[in-house]
Amino acid sequence: MSQIMDFDSLRRAMADNYEQPEGPARNARAEQLLVEAEKLGIPLAVIEALGHQLQVYNYSSEKDKMFVPFARLLRMWDERPEDFDEYEAHSLHWVFKWMSAGMLGQPHIPLASIEKWLGEMEHRYRLAGYSERAVRSAEFNIAAHIGDLERAERAYAAWLAADRDAMADCHACELHDQGWWQSSKGEDERALELWRPVLEGEHVCAHEPHAALASSLLPLLRLGHLDEARAHHLRGLRLVRAMESMRSSYADHVEFCALTGNEARGLELLSERPAYFTDSGEPRSKLNFLTVVALLMGRLVERGLGDQVVPGPAGREWTAGELAVHARGEALALAARFDARNGTSYVGERTRERMDRRPLVDRLPLGVRAARPAPVAPPPRGPRAPRAAERDIADLLAEARRLADALDPAAMDAWAAVARAAQGRRLDPRDQADLVDHEAMSRGPEGVEPFERAAELYLAAGDPGEALAARARAAFVRSLTGHPDEALETVTALREEALALFEAGGTGVRQTASVLVGRARVLMNRLHEDGGDAEAAEEAARELLAFAGPHTADRHLAHRAAEAKTMLGRLAVHAGDPRAGAELLARAAEEYVAAGLPWFAVEHEARLADVARQLGDAETAERAARAALEHGQGVLEPLGQAQLHLQVAEVLAASGRLSEAAGHALEAAHWADEAGEGPTLGAWARHQLGGLLLRQGRYAEAAEVLESALPDLTADTHGDGAIVQTQWWLGDCHTQLGEHREAAERWLRAAEIARHWPGRRDHAMLAHLAAEALGRAGLPVEADRAYARAGDLWRELGNTPSLVRALRARAWLAAGGEAGLDAARELMAEAARECSAAAEAAADEEARAQLVTELGHTHRQFGELVARSAGDGADEEVMHTAFEEALTHLTEAIAAFASLGTGALGARTGAELTAGWLEADLGRPHEASARARAVLAAYEEADADAETAEARRAEAERLLEQLATPQQR
Repeated sequence: MSQIMDFDSLRRAMADNYEQPEGPARNARAEQLLVEAEKLGIPLAVIEALGHQLQVYNYSSEKDKMFVPFARLLRMWDERPEDFDEYEAHSLHWVFKWMSAGMLGQPHIPLASIEKWLGEMEHRYRLAGYSERAVRSAEFNIAAHIGDLERAERAYAAWLAADRDAMADCHACELHDQGWWQSSKGEDERALELWRPVLEGEHVCAHEPHAALASSLLPLLRLGHLDEARAHHLRGLRLVRAMESMRSSYADHVEFCALTGNEARGLELLSERPAYFTDSGEPRSKLNFLTVVALLMGRLVERGLGDQVVPGPAGREWTAGELAVHARGEALALAARFDARNGTSYVGERTRERMDRRPLVDRLPLGVRAARPAPVAPPPRGPRAPRAAERDIADLLAEARRLADALDPAAMDAWAAVARAAQGRRLDPRDQADLVDHEAMSRGPEGVEPFERAAELYLAAGDPGEALAARARAAFVRSLTGHPDEALETVTALREEALALFEAGGTGVRQTASVLVGRARVLMNRLHEDGGDAEAAEEAARELLAFAGPHTADRHLAHRAAEAKTMLGRLAVHAGDPRAGAELLARAAEEYVAAGLPWFAVEHEARLADVARQLGDAETAERAARAALEHGQGVLEPLGQAQLHLQVAEVLAASGRLSEAAGHALEAAHWADEAGEGPTLGAWARHQLGGLLLRQGRYAEAAEVLESALPDLTADTHGDGAIVQTQWWLGDCHTQLGEHREAAERWLRAAEIARHWPGRRDHAMLAHLAAEALGRAGLPVEADRAYARAGDLWRELGNTPSLVRALRARAWLAAGGEAGLDAARELMAEAARECSAAAEAAADEEARAQLVTELGHTHRQFGELVARSAGDGADEEVMHTAFEEALTHLTEAIAAFASLGTGALGARTGAELTAGWLEADLGRPHEASARARAVLAAYEEADADAETAEARRAEAERLLEQLATPQQR
């Protein structure tokens, strides 16, 4: 590390150190810089180094180190106040407030000492001429901490009544503390009202709105403002993650997770900050952290997850149960130390109250990636059968048959209850046949053998028609499991038998329709799997419709007729007639609902939504998607819920209703996680959600969600396009949040993937965006390299306007860097040559106009670059030469814009005014005046953007006014 040679280098080193992340490394550097300052023999250098030390200690986990440098500073002030400049004198008094808060957070410092310090602070502030505002604020904090609520109210009122002056905390910090007090009294609405200017960015500082966002979580939950609470968590967590000193605010986010059913998210947060378990420099924030750890662990234990391994203090493995006991004990012991110091029981009471809080929301989806720590039961699907032990088997059979006859989804659970009750008992053949048949339905691809066994039992029970139906169901399962030809041969023979048996009166309409639907399903599956016979499939569907159609008063046959229409609709889409297909699907869905079978409409409404979107019928697509979601409630498994919510989100997003679409994408991510599909469908839903949040300008939330999606997005599952888009969106988020280096990293990673794509436009655009971000991040060498790469790509693509923009950007970088003005001139000249050549060769007028526009901008920027190169300190001859050269380029720009007519009026008049100011600086009032008057005349003769016209006229008037006075510009 370089030696500090003088006061200026010391100041630069301290400024550099302050920009480093909070933590022990920054603190250690501040300690070293104090040693270097002492070697300089300059009292002010030592004072500034001590002040720097105080700053970094205050914003770290080592707040207990503040007292020694402050005591030394105070002694130096008392002995030689003349050694302090105005800034350091102000800083010394400012830090009195830090000492007061710092002492309060250290239980080993007696309360009497803190009160004495408050008096010392009041005395010194009075001597320095400051108001009581900061003193009363400090008194309020003491009273609120020890539980002297009457004194706290008096101090609070006096704080607000005192004048704001140079010692008052910033608006953001004051409003945060005031809101915290209202919230602690249960005045949540008032708290949020006080915090609003901070939360909305009107008042900010180094740690705000970070703290206000964290403090707002519990009040928002209590008021039921769940969407806002979720947004504040996602946005606020990004702000506090890198701030080591904000352990209490971080704890608020862990508490939020514990109270909203997001225990897994809470565990992830604990794992990110292991040092928070043991950092001892600020006991009060440690108490807050351990308190919410105990709360979170208590929730896990309550859910039966006490044996789950969880993050905890380093050195051993912890289970939730063990950490619950440890954290509770540590927190209560710390609280007892504060109470012993304060002479009250207030801290302990508040600690117990917080540890024992009950959840405010059973489950609040956050949209971010976090696996639940325990499986969740699927949603209830209609009336559920009581436990077998509670009812006689005859009742269970009757209930199962009633539900099956009604085609109720709960029938499967009812038959499962029968199976449990029937274990070890002998049923008659018909009951056993129905039981095995429904067991086969629940077995999915393993249902062939049970269906065949059910057929045998139906024959034994004297029902050959139901036996044929069971065998048809077995054939359909075979077609789904890799045996379509065998299945078709079987079901074709079954159809002949069933129709013959029906004609002979040996079976009923229901059983025969079941065989016919089996054949139609096998043929539809063949068509879907390997391009089977569409005509045969259509014939089978029409046969089914003709057979079942006359009997739709029977719910079972209404179901068969509606299914036949869905098949015909799918076939129409397959044949290239999506409009006819949509009509058939819509009619089928309507018939399901009319028959009291809305759950059967879900799949077909979802399919209808897709077809309607292909047809550009947004209204039908939305109506069908919403209907599918409505009819699937309480019936669908989590995966189905996820798919439907995602479909609704996509439909709404296409029509521009982004907020509502984001709500459904959020639900899709939640249900995908519940289904165990977080890394697949869940990642895609998060990808979509992040994009929707970005489009609404909710950049911090979008970044949190997209970063959560990225680890699960894979080229095999989601396509590398999804990965590139996510990185691209993240770059947009970082840019809007002022995180330019991070934006560049995202875009460069995306560019590396896009580099391998056949088209090069995305690669070029990403390289260009990365270059812009690198420039904003203060990395000119890296930015120039990225612009050069983007320029090469734009040239390969024949995109001259983008190539020219890259060249101009490189010119500005060169002018401000080591390459200098000559390199900048050459780059600008190259940009102008590329524009001119491309404009001459342009194939159409629109392309030529675009290129001429870029040529005009190039000459204008060329002129501005040269003019600025003279600088304020340049001698008269250098400035005169630079301005003359700049005027040449600006004249070229004006001519280029003028050739485009009124469409480039704003650009032309802007260049004209720039030239006018240069003329004035060159001592040419007549030429400058002529340019200003030309601008005024231009806006009298042509229609133009009102805002631009007003700004140009105002600037022209200012130029004329200045030219009319003898003083120099």
